[in-house]
Amino acid sequence: MSVPSSLVRDLQNRLGNASPDQILSTALKTVFPARIAVVSSFGAESAVLLHMIARIDAATPILFVDTGRHFVETLEYRDHLTAHLGLKDVRSVGPSLEEVARLDADLSRAVWDPDGCCAFRKVAPLERALAAFEAWVTGRKRFQASTRADLSAFEVDGNHVKVNPLASWTADDIAAYSFAHELPTHPLVAEGYTSIGCAPCTSIVQPGEDPRAGRWRGFEKTECGIHRSPAFQREK
Repeated sequence: MSVPSSLVRDLQNRLGNASPDQILSTALKTVFPARIAVVSSFGAESAVLLHMIARIDAATPILFVDTGRHFVETLEYRDHLTAHLGLKDVRSVGPSLEEVARLDADLSRAVWDPDGCCAFRKVAPLERALAAFEAWVTGRKRFQASTRADLSAFEVDGNHVKVNPLASWTADDIAAYSFAHELPTHPLVAEGYTSIGCAPCTSIVQPGEDPRAGRWRGFEKTECGIHRSPAFQREK
């Protein structure tokens, strides 16, 4: 069942310019109670959104796509941040052992087919996990990349409503909030990783580069597919 575009238009008209706290509180408690999840990479800027969620409802389901190719530091940060914020329902989802054996047995696919790798390691598992929900929350912001410059607070995403409460925030906003609330930082940020995904597809970002320049360096690819619309073809 598709999402009524009128619902998304109404939410955008009413809350498109509201504060992240107001957007989140309304989405979690009024519009989609018990029918919404947060998707988090537990990456460089994830603590801000997760801190806001914890203050509103720490039992909100948090979906972490464990691709099997993450940095060890990301997995450790996930566990540390979960405990620090008191998050009560963090769920790791990912490809099955059978899928990995069939589609990437030698773990080389990220090098020669990053789209296909993302498709079965990230996109498909997340789609399965989101089937139980009507809406989901992301931490995307307009400043992160030119492809996100027109990002709105509410979007239609297939059968779901996608909520982007931090869309209008700048890098300075994120830094100020993190400092004010003394939020733990991902350990790789200090090494120059400004956007952190799977280890084979993430590199250090140089001064002056787009914050996501270190993702899939050398490829035209800019998104893993989770946020691509229409969804690209996935291998079954």
